[in-house]
Amino acid sequence: MSQVHVAITHQAKPGKEAEYDAALREFARESLHEPGTAGVLLLAPAPGAHGCEYGILRSFENQASCDAFYQSARFRNFHELTKPLVVEEATRRKLHGLEAFFSDPKLSPPRWKMAIVTWLGVFPSVLFWGNVLPPALSSLHSVVATAVTTIFVTVTLAWVVMPLLTKVFAPWLHPPLASVSILDEAIGRDDGS
Repeated sequence: MSQVHVAITHQAKPGKEAEYDAALREFARESLHEPGTAGVLLLAPAPGAHGCEYGILRSFENQASCDAFYQSARFRNFHELTKPLVVEEATRRKLHGLEAFFSDPKLSPPRWKMAIVTWLGVFPSVLFWGNVLPPALSSLHSVVATAVTTIFVTVTLAWVVMPLLTKVFAPWLHPPLASVSILDEAIGRDDGS
């Protein structure tokens, strides 16, 4: 079963940013070792930036772990604690395939690593569909045949190949995310806490 990636964003109320930031960091620390958690990453506005949107990207080993976490007392307590600190309800969405892989350029692997993994997906997909489809598309104009072939390649990459490759190569692409020092670095802090 493949990992599940979830992004949650909150808009902190003006003047409540520091309090929300502290609550979010504490929640992330406390929840690092929840059963089925595969990684936690915090996102915060850059110092001096307009807006007060904070995010937490969380990866789970499977859907059951994800469901259990969001129904847990720990999550409900965090939600209740921070309700007076945020503008409105959180936005939560599941990330899929390439969206999860390329979710934040600042936190993505180096481009050369992404290029290698992408090539490892594109080459066999093009090779396969480029040999299977042409006999069936021989009556079509070459531009139309190429368009149909690239649709099959794109669908194969987005829903099959890239999710598999990013899972297989995850240790090489990303260092482990579940550590406080990386959390601090991810939100631009190193205050020794």
